[in-house]
Amino acid sequence: MRDTLRPRRMKVRIDYQTQYAYAEPVSFSLHLFRLFPKTGRHLAVQRLAFQTNAGADVHYRRDLFDNEIASVFYPGKSALLAASLQIDLDVQERNPFGFILAKHALDFPFAYAPREAEVLAPYLRSSGPLVLPFWTAPEAPRDTVETLVSLNEALHKNIAYERREEGAAHAAAETLRLAGGSCRDYAVLLADVARGLGVAARLASGYLCEFEGGKKVAAGALHAWTELYLPGAGWIGFDPTNGYLCNHYHLTAAVGLTPDDISPIAGTFAPPLPAPPVMTASLQINPA
Repeated sequence: MRDTLRPRRMKVRIDYQTQYAYAEPVSFSLHLFRLFPKTGRHLAVQRLAFQTNAGADVHYRRDLFDNEIASVFYPGKSALLAASLQIDLDVQERNPFGFILAKHALDFPFAYAPREAEVLAPYLRSSGPLVLPFWTAPEAPRDTVETLVSLNEALHKNIAYERREEGAAHAAAETLRLAGGSCRDYAVLLADVARGLGVAARLASGYLCEFEGGKKVAAGALHAWTELYLPGAGWIGFDPTNGYLCNHYHLTAAVGLTPDDISPIAGTFAPPLPAPPVMTASLQINPA
């Protein structure tokens, strides 16, 4: 019988492939790949293999947000840009509510301590409170976690999910107008609302496992969610696309301030072509 007091560990295998096909050979700018899960106490990488076009010059580094990225220079022209990644992971089960808030953040609204506010200033910048037709902030002090959970659930219930592989994230106001969006649109919307409420927010991207559990929206694809900074707890992941807090099934590859900071693949090509490239991708996440 498994020791119920000891967190369970599981083996996960990720196999990701993508390619962009162009009507004629083009030149590529420096490309950044933010596809590598962040390691830590709950996650260890056992094996990792990244491949892209033959002859490409690949360098690994940490970016401004301490994400590990592959920085790739393509020296020649090609009508195809391809990349693949195979990863074996050791993942430890994690309780998404396994944290304790600092005393000054127990009730919502709360104020960050001066040092917290100084460091978190970029993640608090907002054009002002964003009015949601289906949720309002409590008028009287209320438990912080309950308040943010209810906001996360409200977005899940009132915004319709649509799978959109390409294109920039919609602005929060546009997602509200459409009452629908992709996972990155949900993430931007929650971050914008949270910042307007005085809660520091950043965006996250990575992988979402769906085995050993109920069906999850956006599983089987690269995923995006939001992290909120809660004093005493740190950065806590909220997945408005699915309506719950992030746990060990969310494998973070990148965090950042804006959607561009967490884009899994970033780069351009030249010269411009009459038709956009044809993009295909596949992602398999299974028990190893």
